[in-house]
Amino acid sequence: MTDVPHPANLLSAEGLVKDYGHHRVLDEVSLHVEPGSIVGLVGRNGAGKSTLIECMIGLRMPDRGQAILFGKAATSIDDTDKSRLAYVPQKPDGFDWMTIAGMLNMIASLYSNWDAQLCARLLNEWKLDGTRRLQALSPGERQQVAIIRALAPRPSLLVLDEPASALDPVARRALLREVVNLVGENETTVLFSTHLISDLERVASHVAVLHDAQLRLHASLDDVKESWRRVWWPASSALPAQPLPGEQSRRALEAGGWTLLMHDATGTLSATLPAAAQVHPVNLDDLFMEVAA
Repeated sequence: MTDVPHPANLLSAEGLVKDYGHHRVLDEVSLHVEPGSIVGLVGRNGAGKSTLIECMIGLRMPDRGQAILFGKAATSIDDTDKSRLAYVPQKPDGFDWMTIAGMLNMIASLYSNWDAQLCARLLNEWKLDGTRRLQALSPGERQQVAIIRALAPRPSLLVLDEPASALDPVARRALLREVVNLVGENETTVLFSTHLISDLERVASHVAVLHDAQLRLHASLDDVKESWRRVWWPASSALPAQPLPGEQSRRALEAGGWTLLMHDATGTLSATLPAAAQVHPVNLDDLFMEVAA
């Protein structure tokens, strides 16, 4: 689907292209994140999710296109803008020699709106001893500390790259609960990448699918439930070579026939199909499998 720019978007990518040598990682990618939304970015391993995020927040220069953050070029934001942004990379590092408490206290001194109560509560709930050094933490604990560091300033924009990759199921649910709380209390906008479809279903308002260097889908979860359908097209009926209206993807089946992912905005899809065709609702697992097959 075409992603339409909106001047109120806190975070936007317009036609981003990024190559690593002869390998194209992003190919004319445009993504616009609406204020107050929780956008889940999904894709297979190596799909370019981290590269897209880094380009969008100004950590990596695209070869072409532009990224807009808080209404400015992402690479040109000032210190005030940076204080409104919190980012957790896939593998947090740095400050290895410091204790958890020492690092968080240092970071807290840089933010006038640091929520010390939230920080203390999460350290307690997640059983993180402030006297431990960061270099002695497990990958999951290191990720939890980085998440606390990101949540405590109560940012306007929270960007998380695979935030739950090293967390167990209990810790993952606790993280998602805090993200939802932050959005509800502060109207924070969230962009997070994940390969866990269940995480999207719990917290996301929108889903974006990156595949083969392109953004193949960006839709609200309500739209996915109400208007997206998987169609089984029988082999006995000729499938037109050109995409059908609303068609997002098609895939030939080994047993014969095709499966199509289609957007039925008007609710009239069934009337346009062969009599033997079958129309089924899709969930996020279905959606991802069809788009990224």
